[in-house]
Amino acid sequence: MGTGGGRYRADTHGVSRCSGDMEAGVRLSAGVSKWDIRTKIWDYMEANNLADFPRPVHHRIPNFKGSHQACHAVRELDVFKRTSEIKVDPDKPLEGVRLVTLQARKTLLVPTPRLRTGLFNKIVPPPGATKEILRICATSQGIKDYSVPIGLDAKVQVDLVVVGSVAVSEKGWRIGKGEGFADMEYAMMMSMGAIREDTPVVTIVHDCQVVDIAEELLDDHDLTVDYILTPTRTIKTGCKRPKPQGIIWHKISYEMLERIPILKNLRYREKQAGKDVILKDEHPDFPNARKPADSDENAKTGNTKLQTESTSAQIGQHHVGNDSLSTKSETHGALTTVYVGNIPPGTRVSELKSALREFHASPLRLSWQGAQGRAFLDYTDKMTAESVVASLKGLSLRGQTLRVEMAKNQRNKGQVEINGQRNKSE
Repeated sequence: MGTGGGRYRADTHGVSRCSGDMEAGVRLSAGVSKWDIRTKIWDYMEANNLADFPRPVHHRIPNFKGSHQACHAVRELDVFKRTSEIKVDPDKPLEGVRLVTLQARKTLLVPTPRLRTGLFNKIVPPPGATKEILRICATSQGIKDYSVPIGLDAKVQVDLVVVGSVAVSEKGWRIGKGEGFADMEYAMMMSMGAIREDTPVVTIVHDCQVVDIAEELLDDHDLTVDYILTPTRTIKTGCKRPKPQGIIWHKISYEMLERIPILKNLRYREKQAGKDVILKDEHPDFPNARKPADSDENAKTGNTKLQTESTSAQIGQHHVGNDSLSTKSETHGALTTVYVGNIPPGTRVSELKSALREFHASPLRLSWQGAQGRAFLDYTDKMTAESVVASLKGLSLRGQTLRVEMAKNQRNKGQVEINGQRNKSE
């Protein structure tokens, strides 16, 4: 398939703009929706065998043929040469950018899959990594094997953002696969101060994915791009449309808050800072809208509200919970325990309880050891406890980040062991 007059690249000082013939044969009629555009791109790539594994490309960021060639062109961009820290999406067609980033000894950050456990993982190749090891580090398996999580309090300053796309226009309008994760990741980075308004955004696509997109299809949460790399072209979009300035809370639902635990953490922080964090479900225009205050009362399934604090027979420890549930745990040893450490001196148990309610993470029982800077949270099962740990990652009280993890040895006949220290639960 020919490429017409569009086959040229940027020099080292700038980027050429090209309006020559594209390799694409995708034709869009007026009035099409975002989903129409996605479907036409996917259908065209499948019909013309323009993608590699995984196939079919539908509902994916397509792993197009020639992706490595397009990815390696990022080295020619001045914005890449000036960077030290780059965020690259985990999509298969961006593997080449991740490799180039590692080869250039730049810091590579990759979003966690579907944002389940946090925002970023930092890829850390082993000392003296060979070319082959770096190649593995750039793959999805390498991301699992050679990454470390980055918390919300980490001093991250991303210089360049690289995202995948299903379709993009030369003006910089972008369409993803429809789940909104790239848009959300950008908004979250803005909220946590990890990027600036002028941080450039690059997308890498096949030529056939560059199409005309009507601006009216874009919403204020949609991410636009500054550079487009294809196997034949480098396009500087000159896009002036503002990018998302942060999380637009009135477009976030409770369901999304539950699917992306780190959102709870960011919402809690912004609420503490006095920002408007009213959710879509709470908005007056939303059918059956819930009052903002009601969110504290809606704990996740399987959790119960914290009850009043009572004093334990053990000095310096308090238990908060339902007596009948506590008796059940003594009998069956069925609870799963989460350890909370690094609690600042002077913190009240009520402060921790308030934060747990904000995150819909209220336990069946809370064992408070404030003098030792720690607490133990009991949940009904391991899945609930692991979800709570993910939700509370990076949680701060009084400006100090808490340590939240599964207890090393779970309760057995009323015992918990944390780092070799045994703690009586009753």
